[in-house]
Amino acid sequence: MKKNIFGLYIDEVYELLKILKIEKYRVKQIFEWIYKRNVTDFKQMMNLPLKMREQLNEAFVIKTVNLVDKQISQDENTTKFLLAYHDGVAIETVLMKHNYGNSVCVSTQVGCNMGCTFCASTLHGMIRNLTGAEILAQIFFINKILNKEGQRVNSIVIMGSGEPLNNYDNVLNFIKLCHDKEILNLSYRNITLSTSGIVPNMYKLAEEKLPITLSVSLHAANDTIRTTLMPINKKYNIEQVILAASNYAKKTGRRITYEYILINDFNDSIEDAKKLVGLLKGKLANINLIPVNPVEERGWFRPEQRKISNFMNFLLENHISVTLRKEMGADIQAACGQLRNKSMDES
Repeated sequence: MKKNIFGLYIDEVYELLKILKIEKYRVKQIFEWIYKRNVTDFKQMMNLPLKMREQLNEAFVIKTVNLVDKQISQDENTTKFLLAYHDGVAIETVLMKHNYGNSVCVSTQVGCNMGCTFCASTLHGMIRNLTGAEILAQIFFINKILNKEGQRVNSIVIMGSGEPLNNYDNVLNFIKLCHDKEILNLSYRNITLSTSGIVPNMYKLAEEKLPITLSVSLHAANDTIRTTLMPINKKYNIEQVILAASNYAKKTGRRITYEYILINDFNDSIEDAKKLVGLLKGKLANINLIPVNPVEERGWFRPEQRKISNFMNFLLENHISVTLRKEMGADIQAACGQLRNKSMDES
């Protein structure tokens, strides 16, 4: 079986290619073809000798992902892709075009087993973890599209299907691959990782001292409501999660983003806002309010605009940094798991 060299560091590929007596500068040329020109066929690498290209083609492969389906929003700023790997499993990746650049939301697991009641990713459970190379392949796929327009991926949010900190080693490898100058050369500060609150690995990530942004799915200001929304709260409650997040902020100097989904008549009252102020006042934190993207199977609905505004204004009046997430892709089932579930149901 041919060895896949995609998603390996340049020194790792050099070691593999020693058997063919290929010089290191040639390996750098190969990397330029893959990651700068988005080429996955050795035969197209025209500055390599013909014999070398033939040898590479016989022994190695550059394997990424294949497109299964896609949906484009009416404003054309959001595209959701359903991408399949070599074993046939599929994941979702979302491209969001902003006036400040192109952002990509990647998945880290095939499905999810966290059981959050507002999320479609959990409906079919989790099949397996993705490797660092497989997560990188999602970025590669979208860069290939953007490069044709003279653009590239500018930022990455690790917020797609799966719990990144339950796939810690692979996700950390992905982050470092993105930062590697021979691969994406992306600043750590342009990467955001979202977690439902896997406390031990939040402390572990803080010790890496990487200046990535940590986003915590909070979604409630008391344990009763949060446990209803997120079963993981039974294991790691709000107090433990905020302590771990505050430690991350202290170790890295990076502001924590707390995600808060607003669900009609469930966690959107002024009383909920008061409790949220009590939890986060004085902390290096920002609250990102997210009116729920309705998931038909779950039965959650978006609050009316008046309630959203009242909730947000109360936080602002109490000196809590807050943003309201810009809605993108609601018309194309852009919430995590929706396109994948549709494809699985049709199959």
